Amino acid sequence: DRSCSRVSLLKMQNAEGTTVDLYIPRKCSATNRLIQAKDHGSVQINIAHVDANGTYTGAYTTVALCGFIRQSGAGDAALTRIWDEKQRGDLKGQ
Repeated sequence: DRSCSRVSLLKMQNAEGTTVDLYIPRKCSATNRLIQAKDHGSVQINIAHVDANGTYTGAYTTVALCGFIRQSGAGDAALTRIWDEKQRGDLKGQ
């Protein structure tokens, strides 16, 4: 059947030849829910890390906010809460 062979050709591979996913969903940093592909109100923000002199160190923290949080007007408060938790070390995996 030609359709079966066509499906096997649609795999995404990296430079090493390993099969990788075509789409990796993000999670909202505030609600911990998956951000769907159709959520056009969502944003991903990279917060730069700086040293004592204010010079960029090359590191950053990524925060993703879903459209629901932004639409409800809680985006600023959520970003502040997430950054405060990051500074205290309360976030898992940080």
